[in-house]
Amino acid sequence: MGAAEYQEALKLGKKEYRTRSSSGDFPYLPVLDELISNENIQTDQYLGLVNIPLEKVVGTSTAGRTQAFAANFMPLLEYGSEFSLKWSSLSEAQLNEGIRDPIECYEYMNKYYVVEGNKRVSVMKFFEAVSIPAIVTRKIPKYSEDKNVKVYYEYMHFTDVTRINTIDFSKEGMSTKILELVGEKEPWSDDAREEFKRVLFDFSRAFEGHNIKNLKLELGDALAVFMSIFTYEGMKNMTEDDYDRNIIKSWNEFLSVESGRKIDIILDPTENNSKKGLLSYFMPQNNQKLKVAFLYPRAPETSDWIYAHELGRQYLEEKFPDKIDTISVYDVKPNNVESILDDVIAEGTNIIFGVAPEMMRSSLKAAIEHPNVKILNCSLNAPHRYIRTYYARMYEAKYIAGMIAGAMTDNNKIAYIADYPIYGTTANINAFALGALCVNPRAKVYLEWSSRKGYDIDNFLKENDLRYVSNQDMITPRHASREFGVYQIENGKTVNLLVPIWNWGMFYEKMIESILEGNYQSQETKTQKALNYWWGMSSGAIDIVMSKNVPYRVALLAEHIKKDIIKGEVTPFYGEIYAQDGRQINKANKEMRPEDIMKMDYLVENIVGHIPDKSELIDKAQNVVKIQGVE
Repeated sequence: MGAAEYQEALKLGKKEYRTRSSSGDFPYLPVLDELISNENIQTDQYLGLVNIPLEKVVGTSTAGRTQAFAANFMPLLEYGSEFSLKWSSLSEAQLNEGIRDPIECYEYMNKYYVVEGNKRVSVMKFFEAVSIPAIVTRKIPKYSEDKNVKVYYEYMHFTDVTRINTIDFSKEGMSTKILELVGEKEPWSDDAREEFKRVLFDFSRAFEGHNIKNLKLELGDALAVFMSIFTYEGMKNMTEDDYDRNIIKSWNEFLSVESGRKIDIILDPTENNSKKGLLSYFMPQNNQKLKVAFLYPRAPETSDWIYAHELGRQYLEEKFPDKIDTISVYDVKPNNVESILDDVIAEGTNIIFGVAPEMMRSSLKAAIEHPNVKILNCSLNAPHRYIRTYYARMYEAKYIAGMIAGAMTDNNKIAYIADYPIYGTTANINAFALGALCVNPRAKVYLEWSSRKGYDIDNFLKENDLRYVSNQDMITPRHASREFGVYQIENGKTVNLLVPIWNWGMFYEKMIESILEGNYQSQETKTQKALNYWWGMSSGAIDIVMSKNVPYRVALLAEHIKKDIIKGEVTPFYGEIYAQDGRQINKANKEMRPEDIMKMDYLVENIVGHIPDKSELIDKAQNVVKIQGVE
């Protein structure tokens, strides 16, 4: 007894050896000492007795015994050797009573390398055991910007909190996302851990059953994607059929993560052809109006942002009276957006515009469940293939606004009041500062955030002797004042200079035309990436209006620059650009890429201020930044 098992294991070892040798791969166990050096190790951390997954035991610590095993831990020495007899004895022990003695090993980058107990590992792998007890010492690599090291550091925090070591990750942020979505206090209780293990088991069984093409995606990555859509609470109540159905529907999200969350940025509207596209025949015809819903987190009269979208909705109704009907829904919050989406879809809505990034998760879930409904979210840099996002290149107007303010300031100081530190906002701030620098090399832009705890604009302006101010882009109807756009404070009075315009009506008009003509649908068939619309002045979605208080020659220059931006001859982010810390961000004679503008996480050299941490913001702002915040 034991000899037969050894002979079978030997066959498996020789087969692995031949396969690897013929393909040019190393046929023996990898050796940890040959993979790392002490120079690359930050420290050793003793973890004690731990039950570890056998599939993660991949090698040996030193080279002493490596050639006794093939790369799959099966033996290579002929039967009759002392090695084979000991292996056979362990095999008998496993069959009769089970191997109880723990092995000793090092853990490095979530893989285990045996110090003592190679034959026990070999026997347990032969019998297809799932785990093995081990006394583990973790070798922690020095922190670096290497992607794998960053993922591993996140993984270490995950295991510290959960005491779960059976799940792998390959993408940054995924283990952190799971901790956030589960929402348990740290460290997890035994009950929380067991409940998560049940959800993990149900999900892994379904996901691996469908993953026949072997996505280059670890189970932890896939779990984070799925949980982001359907929530942890939702997963607790899913049946096996629910998992199967939802995984199939969500497959494009897994593909998107596997490919690195690639995004196609559409910078200009697609020209509509005079002839109808084939896909347009599948849209409602003239006697079947499209129903378009606009979802607002608040009433339009309480927010300049929502008011601008509401004007766009009203324009849309006037433009297409015979082709569309629109509805607007107020007070759409994270706790009710899912039910509101279900309601408007049940009422026959064809197109949904959600104007706040907080609606993203529920919108994604609704888009997966209702593929015939077109759902768009007003935000930037969202890498989801099931919904599209839209925004406008307001930074083009801010660049011109900065030029005007820079030319007019009498003490080289300008105030800039921003709202949330999210994608798009940073580009607006930097473009404004660069515009000021173009006409005034001494110009300094003093940055403050209206969403910061303790925000006091009057004190901010007074302390810094600021008389020229860039504030919210338009009036809030319920709280109308003259403090919007760019204005001058003169003898206690507000003198309006200019206002940047979000012309959402123009955007919505062209989007509806695109859908009616079939161009919207054809874009979907041409790309496997997420689609982000990011239109600028050339589309009419952005404009700037100056008052008579802007000096004639300054206004003339601004109009000239505006025309050049529309023609594509001038771009705000061109040439040498330096950050506050002196880093060169962009080189001479080079135009910055749209994706780099979109993801800006720094401020340029002539800005006084900083991008606030989430903890510095009021609660409402924290919810927005959590979803779309600058990283």
